[in-house]
Amino acid sequence: MVDWDLAGRTARKLISSGPTTTREEAAGVVRELHEAAAVAHAHVEKLTGMRPVADGPTPEVAVVDRPSWVDANTSGMAALLDPLIDALTEKQDSRPGPLATAIGSRATGVQAGGLLAFLSSRVLGQYEIFGTGGRLLLVAPNIVAAERKLGVDPTDFRLWVCLHEATHQLQFTAVPWLKPHLEAEIATFVEATDLSADVLRERLQDLLRSVGDAVRGSDDNSEGLMALIKDPAQRAVLDRVTAVMSLVEGHAEYVMDGVGPDVVPSVTTLRKRFAQRRKGRGPLDRVLRRLLGLEQKMKQYAEGRVFVGGVVDLVGMEGFNRVWEGPANLPLLEELTAPQKWVERVLGRPAIPA
Repeated sequence: MVDWDLAGRTARKLISSGPTTTREEAAGVVRELHEAAAVAHAHVEKLTGMRPVADGPTPEVAVVDRPSWVDANTSGMAALLDPLIDALTEKQDSRPGPLATAIGSRATGVQAGGLLAFLSSRVLGQYEIFGTGGRLLLVAPNIVAAERKLGVDPTDFRLWVCLHEATHQLQFTAVPWLKPHLEAEIATFVEATDLSADVLRERLQDLLRSVGDAVRGSDDNSEGLMALIKDPAQRAVLDRVTAVMSLVEGHAEYVMDGVGPDVVPSVTTLRKRFAQRRKGRGPLDRVLRRLLGLEQKMKQYAEGRVFVGGVVDLVGMEGFNRVWEGPANLPLLEELTAPQKWVERVLGRPAIPA
């Protein structure tokens, strides 16, 4: 259904050029990012009280350029989506012929390539959950471009970014059930999917109308592509996955700020200026963010940060870490903005600040 080779080639053709650096500057950036990642792991473990499982995979850090990021994500998306697409195809009463499949796979491949090209200049770092897995990617040209645009101290900014990504790495190496849990939720989502061509066409029309609203700036709450999903069972799964991803992202946000100025001297300035960066660059950028649902994603991540900070304020880091004991302890979507409800449900005691 998706020609991933074509997606990768398309993305590489559309990738914008990165910031100009000399060979010596580029080598220095790579070296400092590796050093910052090593330092970040120690700070994250100290602040969170979490440790990787003894027999877990050895953490790997890769400093990459934009084309390499595209390659990693093309293989990762294929590993995740191809089995799901096969499962969906098996559920259909009728299937397209070989010619329609070939044409459709190339069309979706070009679309996927365009998406990857758009994201390739914006992602600073990423922990690979699927695909090769267990690898922390740091996109050097994007980090350099961001620190120059923000006008911040490069050493502080690089460590700050590494703190965020190292937190994600620790979450999945210290909590071995987390990845299988997400995979199971995705499988449940597929099982609840039963879209005919007519229904999909109708929902795509609704999406196009919402994009029109985004262009005019009259729909700040557009869900983008997520608007295609209206089945109650699917929505329930999405709510659970959203809560989990908001938790892990909010946890990383809490850690990258929580280390304090002793570790990152300009952390307050970094947070203030980075918050402005997340609002988008221009009209086209904002429309694409809304179409992809990234605006909603930023809102959910902010709620995740509120949840983590709220729980830690109420029961301390040790109490918060009960969230990692099993799926039953994960926050519900409505608990993200009401951390006291999670404390009362999971810890079984009134949420009284220490």
